[in-house]
Amino acid sequence: MQGKFALHRKEILKLSASIHSTADVLQLVAADMAEVDRVIAQRLDSGVPLVGEVARYIISAGGKRLRPVLLLLTCGALGYTGTQHHNLAAVVEFIHTATLLHDDVVDESTLRRGRPTANESFGNPASVLVGDFLYSRAFQMMVDANSMRIMQVLADATNVIAEGEVLQLMNMHDANLNEDGYLRVIRSKTAKLFEASARLGAILGNQSEAIEEACATYGQALGTAFQVIDDVLDYDGNADEMGKNLGDDLREGKATLPLILAMQKGSAEQSQTIRDAIENGSVDQLQNIVDIVRSTGALQGTREAAAAEAQRAIDAALQLPDNAHRQGMVALASQLLQRRT
Repeated sequence: MQGKFALHRKEILKLSASIHSTADVLQLVAADMAEVDRVIAQRLDSGVPLVGEVARYIISAGGKRLRPVLLLLTCGALGYTGTQHHNLAAVVEFIHTATLLHDDVVDESTLRRGRPTANESFGNPASVLVGDFLYSRAFQMMVDANSMRIMQVLADATNVIAEGEVLQLMNMHDANLNEDGYLRVIRSKTAKLFEASARLGAILGNQSEAIEEACATYGQALGTAFQVIDDVLDYDGNADEMGKNLGDDLREGKATLPLILAMQKGSAEQSQTIRDAIENGSVDQLQNIVDIVRSTGALQGTREAAAAEAQRAIDAALQLPDNAHRQGMVALASQLLQRRT
């Protein structure tokens, strides 16, 4: 692909005629998402008031809810007509929310989506324990699907996500982390739930193994591209728009792809500046490091890596039946590269 993001011409024509933005993609599943929201509200009910208060606080923070959207889009593309997709979409949102609660405690984060994190507002103990509640509630809801295959996919995904969290912890302050090591973390920690969400759509639709794998590939590639772009925005975004503090990853000693590429492309002095910051978790040289990342072409290289993953997602989506929902899946991958928040 050589750094260029190129949709198949046939798909470009279809998208230009019907889907112009991520909002258009979300509109395809708006009615289903309303039902998912109803399920979420119902299943957040608890006899312990603080549980619901903390969970609602983080879920109400907004976001596009891409993981449940992905499950719903896949179900739509494959013609699923049941109702279990609403329950499972809520399940993946609960799992994702639980990881956010735990992540913010581990990372000592204070800001998410423009407002204080749950641990900042309610304390670390409440955040960890409510995260545990959401995990356990998600597993209660999985049983409703009455499918060992679905249970296996979600149980495996949750386990891999936990491994990814530990792997990232082990990689903290490691300036020698390479691109393969970086990708291993994000494909476990972030992309695995995207992958499971898309795979569930194929399982619900009783699809062939080939289609199931195409859906899983789409989800994994989309999730990987999403995280890579997120790491770009840590050095190319606006803190107010992002709802997070620029340089947070550097402060936590994370060697993300923009930093890895900047160390490869920069001078010995520039590389050492970044290395020292990662190893010490220091943002004292943040503006200097931002300048290095931008001047070395590391951001462009990172965007090209995201583009390759987005193209891989598109190629996988094109194996599904041709309909509006599939076009939405293709559009979601293509528009991801324009993400600014």
